[in-house]
This record gives sequence, C-alpha cells and structure tokens, in this order.
Amino acid sequence: MAGDRCKTREIHPEKVDAARGEMLDDRKYADLAEIFSALADSNRAKIIYSLVHHELCVCDLACVVGISESAVSQHLRILRTLRLVKQRKDGRMAFYSLNDDHIRVLLDVCLEHIRHR
Repeated sequence: MAGDRCKTREIHPEKVDAARGEMLDDRKYADLAEIFSALADSNRAKIIYSLVHHELCVCDLACVVGISESAVSQHLRILRTLRLVKQRKDGRMAFYSLNDDHIRVLLDVCLEHIRHR
C-alpha cells in the first residue's frame, strides 16, 4: 500500500459481504458519532472525568474544570441529552453523576488508548 491506497485495485467480495453483513443501521452510527463529538470537547471530557468518582454540583464542577458555572450548565445540558450524565435534586441543589458504568468504561478505554500511543 502506498499511503492509504492499494497498489493493485482488487475487491474481495467475500470479505466485503461479511463486513456489510456486520454493519449496524445508520442511526446507531449517528448516535455513536454524537457521543464522540460530545466528548471531543476538552471541557466536557473534564466534566465526565470529574464525575467518575464524585457526584458534583455545577459550582463544584466549575471550580474543578476552571470555567464559569454558565459554561458548565451548557455542557451538562448536552451531556444529559446524550444520557452521559444524570441529575439528582436535593432541595435547591442539583448534583450530577455519570449516567451508568458504560460511560466510565468508555472513558477508561479511551484513556488506556492514549497511554499506549
């Protein structure tokens, strides 16, 4: 291969058919891209990482991440919409945590990949 191109153009029909047979519907790929897009923002990644071991309110997250409470709220809205984080109300306070353990696993896998680059 020269770069990303084959020197000889040859299609392997059995491999193509097998790969096509394993494809998911387009909506799944759109959902996947949306999650990775949300995590592509470093502040949202910091928020997710902060919530791995701690349930935090907006004020706490703003201090941890180093951005305004308003910015944290905007990021949390996106993360809640994608069901990456959940909210728990306690009186006038709202506390945030990871929605489920899959998010922690996703983060762990990504960080492990970074460590091995």
